[in-house]
Amino acid sequence: MKVTVNRKGHFNAAHRLYRKDWSDEKNHAVFGKCNNPNFHGHNYEIIVSVTGKIDKETGFVIDMKVLKDLIKEEVEDAFDHKNLNLEVEEFKDLNPTAENIVVVIYKKIKPRLKSDLELEITLYETPRNFVSYSGD
Repeated sequence: MKVTVNRKGHFNAAHRLYRKDWSDEKNHAVFGKCNNPNFHGHNYEIIVSVTGKIDKETGFVIDMKVLKDLIKEEVEDAFDHKNLNLEVEEFKDLNPTAENIVVVIYKKIKPRLKSDLELEITLYETPRNFVSYSGD
């Protein structure tokens, strides 16, 4: 029997969607307002979902305190109140779209989990715009 444990996290960050190898005109045509050279920000919400078998001794799939600490260390401390393009190494050469951010978060958390646990990250860029990634 598998159970999914979910924990929410939150961070505020600025970014600019653009490609260095494209002209200003093409960047504006593709990314619109999100291409603002002065950046723009979001109040990001994440849901980290860990699926696995319930441990017979503890009754946990994963200790919620462990999950809370992982989210704080790997996501909130790394991204909160940062300019993703300028201050976060993973986005030096990677466009910080919601799709790319969710994959980066997954890659930061997955190695810190036991190998038999499944992981899915859901990232809300706005209350209506969100993406999910589970390593597929």
